[in-house]
Amino acid sequence: MMMAEVNQLIQYVTNSQGECIGVVIPLAVWEQLMPFLQALMNAEIDDQEPKENILADLQESIRQARRGETFPLSELWDGIDE
Repeated sequence: MMMAEVNQLIQYVTNSQGECIGVVIPLAVWEQLMPFLQALMNAEIDDQEPKENILADLQESIRQARRGETFPLSELWDGIDE
């Protein structure tokens, strides 16, 4: 599911002043998000990785996105539990 689709399915809850105070996420979307959220919460962060390496990875990711080299989220998260 693409982010544009997810954004269309999410409903925002506002108070009487019109301020957004919450969201309603359809169960099907929530069930798809949960494995990714769990993986993020369980992921180990490498505090020792040089910032230059992290920056280089991010820059390469941006270059790939600009070239249209994108991947489904399911592929990006494959093997994260290993």
